[in-house]
Amino acid sequence: MIPSLHIVRPGLLTTVQDLGRAGYQNLGIAVGGALDPVSLRVANALVGNAPGAGALEVLYLGPTIAIEADDVRMSFAGASAAIEVLPDVTATRGKRVETMRSIRLRRGEIARIGSLSGGAVLYLAVEGGFAIEPMLGSVSTDIRGGLGGWQGRALTAGDRLPLRLPRASDRDECRIEGLDLGYRAAFRAIAGPQNDYFAPSELAAFFASDYTVGTGSNRMGMRLEGRHIAHARGHNITSDAVAPGSVQVPGNGQPIVLLADRQTTGGYPKIATVISADLPALGRLPIGAKIRFESVTIEQARELRRDLLAEIERIKDRIVPVGCSDADAADVAPKLSHHNLISGVVDAGNWAI
Repeated sequence: MIPSLHIVRPGLLTTVQDLGRAGYQNLGIAVGGALDPVSLRVANALVGNAPGAGALEVLYLGPTIAIEADDVRMSFAGASAAIEVLPDVTATRGKRVETMRSIRLRRGEIARIGSLSGGAVLYLAVEGGFAIEPMLGSVSTDIRGGLGGWQGRALTAGDRLPLRLPRASDRDECRIEGLDLGYRAAFRAIAGPQNDYFAPSELAAFFASDYTVGTGSNRMGMRLEGRHIAHARGHNITSDAVAPGSVQVPGNGQPIVLLADRQTTGGYPKIATVISADLPALGRLPIGAKIRFESVTIEQARELRRDLLAEIERIKDRIVPVGCSDADAADVAPKLSHHNLISGVVDAGNWAI
C-alpha cells in the first residue's frame, strides 16, 4: 500500500503549493506558489525539508486528514488554528495540538484542522514531502490553469496524496521560537509604475487612506474596499507585465493588489507596488482586515528585502525542541544542526521569495 494522506474533508480551499513556477511568464503561465512563502519555509524547516518543498496551503478552514502510512511527521506554520489529533475516524474529540511545531502521527490517526484565526493561511508540511511529479519545475497548484499540484485542482474528499517516505525518521519533535508571523497594519509600497494616470492629490490620498480586504479576494488578487481613487487619464492602458504586489485601479476606483496567482499582464493602471519584503505578510491578511499603504523609495525597499532575507536565514536558529524553555533556546540550534534536523534551511536565503 502506497503511504499517503487520505483527505477525509478538504476544508475551504486546500492546495499543494511550493515557492512557485518561475520562468514561464512569457508564455502566459502564472508564477503561483505560496501566498506566504515565509510560513511555508518555517513548516518545511520543522520537518527537515528543503525550504521550497511542496506543502499543503490551508485557507480559512482546514482539512481533516487520515494517516495511511506507518507514521508521518507533520508540521503546522502560519495562522493559529484549532488542531486536533484523533485516534481514528470515528472519534469526535482528540488531543489539541499547537501550531508552529512538528508532530508525529501513526497509521489510522486523524489530523483535524478547524478554523484559522489571526490570519488567512496555514501551511502543513510532511517530512520527505509528497510524491508528486513537478510540472515546469514546480508542484504548485494553478487552479485557473489546471496545472500542477494534485490533478491541477484544490483537494477534495477522497483524495490520497502519496508520500515520499513510508515512515518518519526517529528524532524528537521541535518548534519555532520567537518568530512573528502576524500581519502588518501598514504595507510599504513604491509609487507606480503608472502613478502618472492619477493626479498628485489622488496618489497622496491613496497613501493616506484606510482600506478593508473585501470578500471578492482570492489567491489571484486582494480586492480592497474604501476611498474611491479617481483616474486622471482613464482606467485602461495597453496591457503590460504585472509584478507581485502590483496595485491596479480598475474603473470602479477600488484598488486590487495582485497576489501569487496573478495574471502575467494587465490593462489597468498600477498606482503602486507593494515591496517584496512585505508580500509574505500581505498574503496572511484575512477578509475584513484593515490595510493602509506607506510610501517608500526603491533604496529603502532594497534594504528591507535584505532584512527579510536575513530573517529567513535565522529561521534555523529559532528551531528548538518541544518543551524547551526560552532560556535554553540559545544553546539548542547548534545541537539540532549537529543532528541534521535543520539542514533543509541553511541555504534559505538563496531561494526566491
